[in-house]
Amino acid sequence: MSIEEKIISLKKQIPQTVKLVAVSKTKPIEMIEEAYNSGHKIFGENRVQEFLEKYPKLPKDIEWHFIGHLQTNKVKYIVPTVSLIQSVDSLKILIEINKESEKNNKITNCLLEMYIANEESKFGLDKQEAIDILKSKEYNNMKNIRICGLMGMATYTNNVDIIRKEFRNLKLYFDMIKESFFKEKSYFKDISMGMSSDYNIAIEEGSTIIRIGTSLFEKK
Repeated sequence: MSIEEKIISLKKQIPQTVKLVAVSKTKPIEMIEEAYNSGHKIFGENRVQEFLEKYPKLPKDIEWHFIGHLQTNKVKYIVPTVSLIQSVDSLKILIEINKESEKNNKITNCLLEMYIANEESKFGLDKQEAIDILKSKEYNNMKNIRICGLMGMATYTNNVDIIRKEFRNLKLYFDMIKESFFKEKSYFKDISMGMSSDYNIAIEEGSTIIRIGTSLFEKK
């Protein structure tokens, strides 16, 4: 199947309420253009330098999501052009995003990345750390940040029960944070969870954004 056929097929399988982010990290411009020409316009990158190399060469109506671990000294390079930063894992990063957003006269949409997996290599906040950020004076003084939901990555395993439990925990965190901090905020609505190997489980557990790379771009 071509990239276009894979995208069309996947979109038919998932609910219309679920947003598909085509994860284009490490993929050449030609592959992204093929996906774009199928009508798909939402892409995710996880390395700042790679994104900066690709961005000028691609159409400007693409909705870019940054999904990788972000260092404070790189924030200034992506704030002007990304639609959503999915990987906010500290107050320090939020402060920097807010500062750069103010310079660019924009409000930057963000997701708090939660640590839900049993893997030390993954990043993210635990429940108390997220609560502490949302209660902090620094966060509540920010004018150029909009927290739109949560993101998480499940453990890399074939054990479906473990994956489902971790996604279910993320949905519980989302519900608790929504009730406690964003009850009247319609923009707090997204749960980004699910990749090529586990997106069906993620959707069953409440995902509104799935991040798919391998099954769209890799030849099988």
